[in-house]
Amino acid sequence: MEYVLHILTLIAIYVILSASLNLIAGYAGLLSVAHAAFYGVGAYTAALMAIETHSPFLVNLACSVIVSAVLGGAVAVPGLRIRNEYFVIGTFAFQVIIFSVLNNWVNLTGGPMGLPGIPRPSVFGWQASSHFDFLVLVGSLCAFTLWICRRIAASPFGRTLKAIREDEAFAQAAGKNAVRLEVLVFAVGAGLAAIAGSMYAHYITFVDPSSFTVMESIFIISIVIIGGAGSLWGPVVGSVLLVTLPELLRFVGLPSSVAANVRQIVYGSALVAFMMWRPQGLLGEYAFQKGGSEQ
Repeated sequence: MEYVLHILTLIAIYVILSASLNLIAGYAGLLSVAHAAFYGVGAYTAALMAIETHSPFLVNLACSVIVSAVLGGAVAVPGLRIRNEYFVIGTFAFQVIIFSVLNNWVNLTGGPMGLPGIPRPSVFGWQASSHFDFLVLVGSLCAFTLWICRRIAASPFGRTLKAIREDEAFAQAAGKNAVRLEVLVFAVGAGLAAIAGSMYAHYITFVDPSSFTVMESIFIISIVIIGGAGSLWGPVVGSVLLVTLPELLRFVGLPSSVAANVRQIVYGSALVAFMMWRPQGLLGEYAFQKGGSEQ
């Protein structure tokens, strides 16, 4: 039973991550390869505050969101001076920088050895001490994140983002400040990713840089693309499929070393197949290709 609860908890964490990236990539059309960096910033901020200051969990969570959102906005301002593949390269560079900082700033982050001993979260005297308790907590935050994404998508702000995604020049001609709105949604997406990072740190009770690599960013992008960009439920479906896939491989009887390679092959093959034959994903309305969206 604990194994099932663990898988459900991981799915909820990745739903938060992919839903937050979907705001940036699916609704605004900005493909970012730096989402694992914001995930890591949130995790390390919450972990350091919990270990060093013993501050309450909700304070740690709020601070991790603020730090990641501010950092996301700071990255987006210069990053949005460039477009398309150059923007992707810029976010890739930021991802590499953050990983290097986490890996080499030993006095603060513990370097490759990471930060152990992160306490379990406690909310108003209630402590998430079991797998079920933690699933309730992360599930609540997952529902909160999806609610925020839905409100943004249905708001004038969300509709303007879609207009900018489809034709930025036309949106600017209509009086919309495209860069300001894109910076804002990038900051919001980065802040929401920090929620997942904070939950991951408190759940595992240990963080190290290997959890926040470029490959992790690509995995989150895979969830968005396969589930469907520009759709509220696309990240949910994508998270369920891609998180449970490696677990299903365990029951085939493959050795763990072989299963890891097979998993990467399946992920890559699925991405290629979707980009060729269904670029909008299973439930999406936006396709990452020249020419905009597909209905």
